[in-house]
Amino acid sequence: MIEPEEPKTNRVKISVLIIAKNAGMLLRECVQSVRWAHEVVVIVDDSSDDDTEAVAREIADRIVVRKFDDFASQRNAALELASGDWVFAIDCDERATAELAAEIRSVTTGDHSSVTQDHTNGIVNYNGYRIPIQSVILGRGFGYSGTQCDLPLRLFRRDQGRWTGKVHETVAIEGPIGTLKNAIRHQTIPDMRTFLDKLNHYTTLEAKARFAAGHRPSGIELALRPVWTFLKLYLLKQGFRDGTEGFVFCAMSGVSVAARHWKHRELARSGGST
Repeated sequence: MIEPEEPKTNRVKISVLIIAKNAGMLLRECVQSVRWAHEVVVIVDDSSDDDTEAVAREIADRIVVRKFDDFASQRNAALELASGDWVFAIDCDERATAELAAEIRSVTTGDHSSVTQDHTNGIVNYNGYRIPIQSVILGRGFGYSGTQCDLPLRLFRRDQGRWTGKVHETVAIEGPIGTLKNAIRHQTIPDMRTFLDKLNHYTTLEAKARFAAGHRPSGIELALRPVWTFLKLYLLKQGFRDGTEGFVFCAMSGVSVAARHWKHRELARSGGST
């Protein structure tokens, strides 16, 4: 069980939701960054072959070992275990800074009660919040071609949201959504081996999702979209300003698009049996 670093006497309770696979060391550091929460719920992928489950049982409040079907289902399984009024979703390779923790507590407790003054419509009661992401990719902090423009919805009232989407899952939520100022720190893709493993895993899931949705493979997309992805990230988003790591990231992002379309093509040829 997690020992709190400060009294948790606030009327409003927060649950942290994490899904984990082969992330023993990452999970320990991640949970350390959210020890201010009232409970930590971890869903462990049953195909993990390291000490992820053992670590989760040591440091989490609630844990379930579950066979992976898709990301939304994994996160919703964690949501069903949560008991907090609000839930905060964070990944194993992400960290909540002290500033973000303070902001989350501020908007969810009696200090603000997630009520914000809107100059146009008066008082707004937010049911969820988007949170910026600051990424460290291949050991370098990115400012242009990374995730600095991403604003995923990661904090919401437990009874107001639910994840949808098999790969790039999002939260379906009713009511107004706000945006926090402080960011989640994302220690992603530390090396090329991790990059290639993630690329292979995600492109397989994406190809299967496209096939299941009835999309037909396109030779034009296969030829043009990888090039467009690289040019968009490297030139339009100024990925060249992220140095050598930026070039590699933009190039590999193009490769990822090519791999996704090629795997989709293979699925279509085999009737989905590949």
